[in-house]
Amino acid sequence: MPVWERSSTTRVVPPARPRKLAKVPFVELADGRLQGVVSSGSDTGRVYVSSIAAGTYAFACSTNNNRPCGGARGTFCNHIRALVTEAVLQYGAGRVARYLKADTPDAEPDAPALVSVMAATRPAQGDTSAAAPVFSRFLRHLAYLELEPTTLPLPEMHWFPPTRAVA
Repeated sequence: MPVWERSSTTRVVPPARPRKLAKVPFVELADGRLQGVVSSGSDTGRVYVSSIAAGTYAFACSTNNNRPCGGARGTFCNHIRALVTEAVLQYGAGRVARYLKADTPDAEPDAPALVSVMAATRPAQGDTSAAAPVFSRFLRHLAYLELEPTTLPLPEMHWFPPTRAVA
C-alpha cells in the first residue's frame, strides 16, 4: 500500500507557476472536466462557472445563478479561455492537456495553443448542471481562507480516520 493511502493527509502538488487569483479565483481538474470560477470582466459582483469536458471538449459557462454566458455561443467564450490560461499556470500545460485528452503537437503547449486545438474540433455546448457543485466547492474554499492558520485538526474534518485501522 502506498504511503499516501496509509496517511490521513495527501500530498499537495505546488502550482506550476504562481498565478493571480483576481480573474480566476478557483480552478480544478475534477469530475472529468476542467472547471472553475471566473470573475466577470464587466461586473465586479458577478462570477461565471465555466467548464470543459475531457475528451469531447463540451463546454459550459453560466453565472453562479444559472444565467447563460452571452459570449459562449457556439465557441469558447473569454471566461473559458481565461480558465484554460489559469489552469495551465496552476497545473502545467502538459498535465492539463493530458487530463483533457487534447492531442497537441507540442509536449508542453501554451494555453492559446491548447484552446486552439480544442476549439478546432468544434465542441458542443454542454449542460450547466455542474455549475452548482463547482460554485459550492469554491465557497467552501473561501471559508477555509478565513480561518486562522493552525496545525490543530479542523473539527469538520475529524471524521477522516488517521489510519485505515477501524476501531
